[in-house]
Amino acid sequence: MDKLEAAWLFAEIADLLEIKGDNPYRIRAYRRAARALKGFPGDIRRLWQEGRLATIPGIGKELAAKIDEFLRTGTCRFLEELRQEVPPGLLAMLAVPGVGPRTVHTIYSHLGITTLAQLEEAARKRRLRQLPGLGAKTELKILKGINLINNRQGRVPLGVALPLAEELSQDLAALDGIEALSFTGSLRRRRDEVGDIDILVATGQGEKIIEFFSHSPHLARILAKGKNRIVAVSRLGIEVDLWAVTPDQYAPALLWATGSRRHYRRLQERAASLGLELAECRVLKSGKAIQLEEEKDIYRLLELDYIPPELREDRGEVEAAASGRLPSLVTLADIQGDLHCHTNWSDGIENIEEMAAAARALGYRYLAITDHSHSLGIAGGLTPERVLEQAEEVRRINEKLPAGFQLLAGAEVDILPDGSLDFPDGVLRQLDVVIASVHSHFRQDRETMTRRIIKAISNPHVDILAHPSGRILGRREPYEVDLEAVLAAAAQWGTVLEINASPDRLDLTDTWARRAREMGVKLAVNTDAHAGEGLGEMAYGLTVARRAWLEPQDLINTWPWERVRDYFAKR
Repeated sequence: MDKLEAAWLFAEIADLLEIKGDNPYRIRAYRRAARALKGFPGDIRRLWQEGRLATIPGIGKELAAKIDEFLRTGTCRFLEELRQEVPPGLLAMLAVPGVGPRTVHTIYSHLGITTLAQLEEAARKRRLRQLPGLGAKTELKILKGINLINNRQGRVPLGVALPLAEELSQDLAALDGIEALSFTGSLRRRRDEVGDIDILVATGQGEKIIEFFSHSPHLARILAKGKNRIVAVSRLGIEVDLWAVTPDQYAPALLWATGSRRHYRRLQERAASLGLELAECRVLKSGKAIQLEEEKDIYRLLELDYIPPELREDRGEVEAAASGRLPSLVTLADIQGDLHCHTNWSDGIENIEEMAAAARALGYRYLAITDHSHSLGIAGGLTPERVLEQAEEVRRINEKLPAGFQLLAGAEVDILPDGSLDFPDGVLRQLDVVIASVHSHFRQDRETMTRRIIKAISNPHVDILAHPSGRILGRREPYEVDLEAVLAAAAQWGTVLEINASPDRLDLTDTWARRAREMGVKLAVNTDAHAGEGLGEMAYGLTVARRAWLEPQDLINTWPWERVRDYFAKR
């Protein structure tokens, strides 16, 4: 643990030096030292006691002296001085996903920005993209990260909580003495918003692990700390709960801590009927603890198929597991393409070729280019003439792409207030994929909005309804619409409904996506990406699909393009 704490120290020094614009060679020396310490297999305390710290690769006399000071005093004067020199608001910027110390230095040195509010204002006014080394792509990512942080209203979007949880877990996984580690609670069940980050570790050194974790640079303050548990607040303002149990307690503790409460209560009832008792850290039979290696062993004891965490909400999963009727849930490996993305023809950041390259790098077989239609002026929407011009460009680019991958010419067409579409049918029929969506007049009453959407999706040229409820997590509630009626119309017309994978949307929700499946409606998980990097958010949408009990055949973008094309043609 000493080596990881020393690595944290050097990493923080490097960050602060980079924010200040210090000598790049000096910054790199501290970063190399941090990496060297993380990967060093030996005991640095023993080397310290023997006066041999400088023998560690990447650690010279100057850095060895700082490790010596840290091991003797628990602190480092140089680090404390740097913390005083750097405005606190600049450190807060590092909490924004996608913002590193070099970016902070650039923003501070050119614009004098010292707060998140100032950073958000600059991003909205498109001032960041003018700075050297940033550009529109970075500006968009910063703005999206700030929105996710600012608009959580007591709950934390999965897109904020999961990356932080993964960083915390990587640090813990590097420690000696940890035999197993997992997220628990609503994060493990992949709910779209979570209350906090819960982590469970199996170790015989619980007290040491808790003490180590209390010094993590990701934490802002400690709320409670015991021998085997710590509750703290992260720099992002998210509560983090780490619980350490012994290896023999891990499987039952993981089951209990994952929840949900109603799911666990159902398991307890089933256990009792079989002469077993489920407790927080053990499973008992006739008062004696049963040795268990993993969660699957507990489900096996209960005569159940293993229930994936995403399904543990007491929605019939226990009965399905008892009768062998659990779904074979869709995975990322099943996805063959993405049917909703934007390029720099409208409000996207990258060009068509760059988006194609990003999709190919993910192993996709196809990607639909679906830029906005002209009514969405704020997004640089395309006129009918421009969208047909883009379609020709997409087809020209296709001729140069390798076999096995195909670009599709499409559009995201606005549903106008009366339910008509932003492009005429003569334009729509020339496109491979037509997505319809609501981007205006969100406050229409329930009857009007429902009639508006149903009219749009009954058009035979509309293939997919995008982000059907219109919600944006923490910022915009779903509009008033009768989704049951919309699903019935989609089933009648064969229109596909989207699960929008953007972490600030995740729309449809899991409950409505499951209802869609029950009604025979096909779905697609799409990213709505505005840059190649955004295509990687597909995994967030798949968490919704899995919570909705969806199998690969339920999602059209697990199909080959030829099958998708035929499905659209037969509508």
